[in-house]
Amino acid sequence: MKLIGLLGGMSWESTIEYYRIINQEVRRRLGRQHSAKILMYSVDFEDIEQLQGSGGWDRAGQLLGSEAARLERGGADFILLCTNTMHKVAAAIEQAVHIPLLHIADATAERVKAAKIDRVGLLGTRFTMEEEFYKGRLASKHGLEVLVPNEDDRAIIDRVIYAELCQGQIREPSRRDYVRIIERLAAQGAGAVILGCTEIGLLIKPEHSRLPVFDTTQIHAEAGVALALS
Repeated sequence: MKLIGLLGGMSWESTIEYYRIINQEVRRRLGRQHSAKILMYSVDFEDIEQLQGSGGWDRAGQLLGSEAARLERGGADFILLCTNTMHKVAAAIEQAVHIPLLHIADATAERVKAAKIDRVGLLGTRFTMEEEFYKGRLASKHGLEVLVPNEDDRAIIDRVIYAELCQGQIREPSRRDYVRIIERLAAQGAGAVILGCTEIGLLIKPEHSRLPVFDTTQIHAEAGVALALS
């Protein structure tokens, strides 16, 4: 079994889910008392969020690259960056280490394509929904057509992520807002919805959506287990 390096804390609410899912999947696959070999570095999310807000992406890339190198020195065989948004600086992280970074968008796209779906709605932070580092990768590398909510709905999604989900708050009115937004994406022709923020799966479960739901946290964690056991 390979040693999984988790670069987490963005937020720790979803990093907990990575730890749980990975260990449950290892147990499911191997049985008995098996659990995953994991090395985790959890950052102070306040530092990262401040850099996001100020546009300090180069500094954020340096910081996360440095922490990824710690995981490599600790013996990690590959890295899972436990956040969608910070894949904006994935290239900086990859340059800082010699071990693979398992990209969350690639793992998700492969799962979507396996389901024979080519048009998806994307929910996430405003960075993920509006910039090309994520939806552009889904389109150019994987051939997916990506639909995003309108500007007002993007503001709602982003606010709920930072003000509620990253604070461990699960609110029914916010769930209703998300369900309404998913319905709009379905009306626009989306064949599924990608929960492109690792906290959204805390709020939206498959039973809340008439569209197939692709939870990036679940998918990324499972892909990490597959690589660890390969």
